[in-house]
Amino acid sequence: MSSSLILICVIAYSVLLFGVTYFTSKGADNESFFVGNRSSKWYLVAYGMIGASLSGVTFISVPGAVGTTSFSYLQVVLGYLIGYIVIAYVLLPLYYRLNLTSIYSYLKQRFGNYSYKTGAFFFILSRTVGAAFRLYIVVNVLQIFVFDSLGVPFIVTVAIFIGLILLYTYQGGVKTIVYTDTLQTTFMLLSVILSVVFISQQLNLNVGALYHKVIDSQYSQVLFYDWKLKSFFPKQFFGGMFIAIAMTGLDQEMMQKNISCKTLGDAQKNVLTFTFVLFIVNILFLVLGALLYIYVKESSIPLMLDANGKIISDNVFPIIALNNLGTLSGIFFIIGLISAAYPSADGALTALTSVFCIDFLGLQDNNIKSESEKTKTRHIVHFSFALILLVVIVIFKLVNDDAVISKLFTWAGYTYGPLLGLYSFGLFTKNTVKDKLVPLICIISPSICIWLNYNSEALFSGYKFGFEMLILNGFITFVGLLVISSKSTKA
Repeated sequence: MSSSLILICVIAYSVLLFGVTYFTSKGADNESFFVGNRSSKWYLVAYGMIGASLSGVTFISVPGAVGTTSFSYLQVVLGYLIGYIVIAYVLLPLYYRLNLTSIYSYLKQRFGNYSYKTGAFFFILSRTVGAAFRLYIVVNVLQIFVFDSLGVPFIVTVAIFIGLILLYTYQGGVKTIVYTDTLQTTFMLLSVILSVVFISQQLNLNVGALYHKVIDSQYSQVLFYDWKLKSFFPKQFFGGMFIAIAMTGLDQEMMQKNISCKTLGDAQKNVLTFTFVLFIVNILFLVLGALLYIYVKESSIPLMLDANGKIISDNVFPIIALNNLGTLSGIFFIIGLISAAYPSADGALTALTSVFCIDFLGLQDNNIKSESEKTKTRHIVHFSFALILLVVIVIFKLVNDDAVISKLFTWAGYTYGPLLGLYSFGLFTKNTVKDKLVPLICIISPSICIWLNYNSEALFSGYKFGFEMLILNGFITFVGLLVISSKSTKA
């Protein structure tokens, strides 16, 4: 597939996206930007959240990782199911009862101002790096297959994409994102389904033969019981459960869309519907991954290797889709890839702006600044975070040496752990804490976890930490808060 055709696809999709933005951002104000005027349709939010949750990481890394980890990722997805139920029936009722715009306002009411700022800070840290990871993988693929041949530097490619995202979220915020995420989810899922169809046709497989081909392959193992491995079932299942709770339920980007629904009931329907569909979609991505490697093996297709001679798993899907399945496959792959890129950054950029404006600048306080001054401040913050994302992505390009999905969940274990500990302590104890010491606890906990992660094999007879690092981090934070707390009759 030629670079010029890929570029045309990128431009055409961007034009369509801006058309949707134009109509959805009419009459938008600060309330529209932050919570969509609390009038979002729950089914649109549920459907759009699929694209926001999956992003470029799932689109590229999950199929690519099947070559080395088989279907072990499904263990994590099973944990998600329990985590989303907790979100629906524990966290959402809390957020709606307190009528929160920023979910971190809960920490101020429960513990105090230092805890509140700490929670908001850890979200900003987590989401900035997480969004950079997600956007990087998509932009890097386009850089390799399109912009390198055109002589465009990587930093310019990143700047173009972030500039586009900045423009279409600039005014409408959540009100716009609810609709653009719906569009992007549709194209991303269509791309994956068609990729499965195209590969099946190349292998002359009907539906029944496709099922048996995947099930009988070396890639179909789901459950792993070696306790030393990162893919050990309990580690991945419970890790997945707490990843869902932390990275969705305690994440302003994801909850900002949920609390934009009219009622708690609508928000709960949204989460439960989203949970079911997400499970099916992840199975589809894993099936695609198995088919990719089966196709590579049977067709003797050379793959890109790193300096150590290992297959670069994040490039497997792009190579097959763009070079081996025909022009139509390449077009839908590019559209799906872009559809995966935008939701991973637009919601993050909006949520980062919201948290900083509300939690650090107090912009929601009606006696601070006029509406026009608030809007001007919001625009400055929005642009600033776009610039920060640009810098982080370029840094990541310089140091990246692993599949992005692995790095994403490792980072999540370090940064979402303090949030998990803070909310768990607030919800399941009645103790009060020494508020000024909370930031110290939330720094010590991930520091311990980072040290343990790098020394676990020597300390624990070859044991490797995986997704359970998030649980450990939350537990250490919880214990630290217990140490600096005292009994109280206050809930």
